[in-house]
Order: sequence, then structure tokens, then C-alpha cells
Amino acid sequence: MSYLDPRAGQSAGDDSTVPAWHAGEDAQTSQLPLVPAPVPTTEQKPGKRRAGGRAGRNLPAAIGVGVGLVLVVLGSLVIWPDAFLGVIVLASAVGVYEMVRALRASGADAPLIPLVAGSVLMVGLAWHDGPDALLLGLLVTVAASVIWRIADGAAAFRRDLVASIMISIYVPFLLSFGVLLQLPDAGEDGRWRVLCTLLAVVLSDTGGYAVGVFLGKHKMAPSISPGKTWEGFAGSVLSAAIGSSLLLYYLLEIPFYWGLLFGAVLSMVAVAGDLAESMLKRDLGLKDMSNLLPGHGGLMDRLDSILFAVPTAYLLFALIGANT
Repeated sequence: MSYLDPRAGQSAGDDSTVPAWHAGEDAQTSQLPLVPAPVPTTEQKPGKRRAGGRAGRNLPAAIGVGVGLVLVVLGSLVIWPDAFLGVIVLASAVGVYEMVRALRASGADAPLIPLVAGSVLMVGLAWHDGPDALLLGLLVTVAASVIWRIADGAAAFRRDLVASIMISIYVPFLLSFGVLLQLPDAGEDGRWRVLCTLLAVVLSDTGGYAVGVFLGKHKMAPSISPGKTWEGFAGSVLSAAIGSSLLLYYLLEIPFYWGLLFGAVLSMVAVAGDLAESMLKRDLGLKDMSNLLPGHGGLMDRLDSILFAVPTAYLLFALIGANT
């Protein structure tokens, strides 16, 4: 998810396009004329830089995978709503796997089995009994992870406790709010709430990307995500606000001003989620969470904005419902 400066196509620290000049190594060769050193050629390494496109993405692959993901979500929401639960469960399980695998680079070894089982439990409890049951599912998941690691000794427990808690909250707990948006008591509005939330994130990403590529000049967070610009961020917020005002009005009959607020706030938290994962990957020394999705990286590289946006949308819809 990026708001790109068109000058930021070169990876940070890559100086392969700058000619190197040398005049020898000692006094005897110092009189030799300066000659250009051969420019080294580098092979493309998987997971390091993505080929194609001004922004460094493999655009054909990225577009194909993106369209496929959108069709899966739309189909589960519109054609077979119950299948959306399966989409959330699968996304949570894959996200947990990627996080466990990524955090091993820091020395942590969070237990995969109880965390994946806890993902299924949280989604099911959220659907069956709402937010209180979701919180209970989180507590059970953390407790199961702790017990699992205690069996390996106190050192393993201390090492992996924080990682287990972080993964439990960051992936299945936050993602389960997508289920809360579609609770049975929401009726037909439930599916449209989910759709409006996801489309607000898509509008935010697309608007920010387009504006950043063509107008981006001022870096937003160069130490975390060098490609993001303030111009792209403005395009992100504006696109999400305008698009959400139309979506909420025509799909849910919510006044335009609430839609503007909804889109703007979701765009801001989506950007925050993207930056949070970028900071995590930078700390771990990773480019992508995995190579699962061609042109995108891992599933968590697509969920980073959505994870923060879904619980925010749940709270915003509650606020809108109480004031309309």
C-alpha cells in the first residue's frame, strides 16, 4: 500500500546506476588516466524487488491477484454470505502462519497450532455471540499459547509470550471484527457494511497510489516507508471520503456527511496499519511477509490496512446508528 514519489523507484541504498571512478591504489598508478569502473550487473532475487512498473510492482501479476481476491470476497458476500466466515477463517490462519514465520527472525517462536486453532475459535465465537464472546476467544487463545510454551520450559515461555499475544490480537482478533459487521441481527445491511469497509480501503489505497505516483514529492515517513508521500496521503483520504459518501448513501441510506467522515477516518487508520506493518518488516529485515501472492508479497501485506480498518468501521457504524 504505497503513495509513491516518482523519484523513489530506486531501492534505498542501491547505487548501482552511479558510475564509480578510480585512479589506482598506490602512488605508482596515480598518474594513470581516470577510467570508468564496470557497472556491476545484479540479478533479480525473489522477494527483494518486484519487476515491472514505475512503482516497482509486477503490475500484471498484482492486478490479476488483486482482481481474484476481490472476486472471492464479493462472491462470498453477495452470492453466498455464509462463505464469508470461511474467507475470514482462512485469512486469519494464513496471516497467523506468516506472522509466526516472520517473527522467528527476531528469535521468537510463537506456537503455531494453538494460534491457528484460536483464530478459528475467535471467528466462530464472534459470529455466534458477538463482541463479548470474541474477547473470550482471545483470552482462551492467549492462555492456550502460554500453556503450550510452558511445557517447553520457563525460557521458552518468557521468549515467546509477547509474540503470542501480539499475533493473537493483531491478526485473528482484529480481523474477526469483519464478522461482527455482518452479524445476523444486521440483516441485509451486514453484507453492505463489510463491502463499504473493504471498498473504502481499496479507494484509499488506489487514490493514494495514483496521486503519489504523479504528484508525490514530500516524503511522509522516509525512515519507515520511503515511497509514501504526503500528497499521496491526501489523495488517499480524499478518494476514500468521496467514494464512501456515495457508497454509504446508496447502499445503506446513510447521509453524505457521515459517509465523508467514515471514509476519511478509515483511510487514516488504514495508512496507520500499513505503516505499522512496514515498521515491523523493517525491524525484522523483511521485504514481504511471504511470497504467497505474486506481485503482492504475502497475505499480510494485503491485510495490513484492513486489520486496522475493520474494527474502526465497526465502531463508526455503531456511532452512526446511534445518531441517525
